Amino acid sequence: MKTLVENLSQYAGYHRDSRNVATHCVGIPMIVLAVTTLISRPSLQLAALSLSPALLAAVAAAWYYLRLDRRFGVAMSVLLALSVYISAVIAAQPTLFWLVCGLGLFVIGWVFQFIGHFYEGKKPAFVDDVMGLIIGPLFVVAELAFIFGLRKEIQMQIEATTERVQTKI
Repeated sequence: MKTLVENLSQYAGYHRDSRNVATHCVGIPMIVLAVTTLISRPSLQLAALSLSPALLAAVAAAWYYLRLDRRFGVAMSVLLALSVYISAVIAAQPTLFWLVCGLGLFVIGWVFQFIGHFYEGKKPAFVDDVMGLIIGPLFVVAELAFIFGLRKEIQMQIEATTERVQTKI
């Protein structure tokens, strides 16, 4: 399994333009919410807990993120829990509303992604490595942490590694 720095460095190599990073900060959360919304049906209600494919996927993703890095993993777990909660609320609505929300968020999120990659002039990272689909949300959280001055040691390692990875893309 690649390390946190290896994963984020590889992903960052495809996302050097600030406009691309900005579009990802909007598009990726929309896509995550869309996917959890679309897989929130069917669900089994057990007291306050709604068991659904979305919950299972979120638990698996959270486990992966926690294995990569405890602090980022906790942040991702909280965000995934919020996404699953919002998705369960949307999935409880009439079918048309659920589908319009899920599909609408999915399409609009990907439009943001492709606009960003137009600015970047590079293909999305998942084209070369499907793991880019799971690293994308972590990349957004890491970028936001770096903006707020958090995890500077990780940011410096990623920047140094990304320069080496850049030459391979």
